[in-house]
Amino acid sequence: MSFTIHQELPSPDVLKELYPLSPALAAQKALRDQELRDIFEGRSDKFILIVGPCSADNEESVTEYVRRLKELNEEVKDKIFLIPRVYTNKPRTTGEGYKGMLHQPDPNSEPDLLSGIVSIRRMHLRILEETGLSAADEMLYPSNRDYFDDVLAYEAVGARSVENQQHRLVASGADIPVGMKNPTSGDLSVMINSVIAAQAPQSFIHRMFHVSTPGNPLTHTILRGGVDKLGNAIPNYHYEDLKRLQREYEKTDLANPAVIVDCNHYNSGKQYREQVRIAKEVMHSRKYDPDIRKLVKGLMIESYLKEGRQDICENYEPGLSITDPCLGWEDTQALIRDIYENL
Repeated sequence: MSFTIHQELPSPDVLKELYPLSPALAAQKALRDQELRDIFEGRSDKFILIVGPCSADNEESVTEYVRRLKELNEEVKDKIFLIPRVYTNKPRTTGEGYKGMLHQPDPNSEPDLLSGIVSIRRMHLRILEETGLSAADEMLYPSNRDYFDDVLAYEAVGARSVENQQHRLVASGADIPVGMKNPTSGDLSVMINSVIAAQAPQSFIHRMFHVSTPGNPLTHTILRGGVDKLGNAIPNYHYEDLKRLQREYEKTDLANPAVIVDCNHYNSGKQYREQVRIAKEVMHSRKYDPDIRKLVKGLMIESYLKEGRQDICENYEPGLSITDPCLGWEDTQALIRDIYENL
């Protein structure tokens, strides 16, 4: 086979021994896990906001961003459950470009996946220790989640991965909420089928072991818009889209029907400033219809310290996205406060 082996990576157990989650942090995270579970299972009406940069490219900048979220969290935590978006794996449509901290802890250096998994685990532990906020990441490589499953609060399966069987089966064994995005086509049936698979018990091969899972009742949907055959953005956050999803759920016997609305990607047509307007429209739909209020559990917002984006260069600016453009901190802070006031 035409593979070049660069190095053998440690097992998840070894990495966790080298960079352990302390009992105190584990207890703190367990409390957040239960609070989040209560939201999805209907025992709490707090609103979820998954907010943070398109890609977590730099530990110092990401940690500073989450510190600011922590301060804001003190103002809104009675009605909002804040989850930092700390995305360390980036899917690339053509396989080219920056693939996230997993591949390149330093965006200007060559890929080093051992340094990548170490950097990600250290960053998550640091964020937990300094802020108490467990974070969200994308399940891009299902076998890699075992390195970080004890520190994450939430995972999302992306539009390009949601049809993949291994992603669905691994999600069935997660003990945290996993959001399944609609595929790039926007097909709701594909998304619903992925939730059905992930909520069911499964038996499969994972990391060279035959494993079985009980099913994950916290698996749910994420609406992120789609594209037509000409590549035009087709949003699916409008009231009519939410009612359509409600009807799709009603055709099933799925546990805990829920959706998170992704305010960026093809819902915004990648016009990142539109996230503010989209968030407000979704909040209006929740106010208008009690069923939509029950179904829509939260929003996903792409935001960083500074507004916009930049290309990767030798002296790129910390806190400014190197992938998709993001809202800046000032607009993010104002939006979160506005959502809080209108809940």
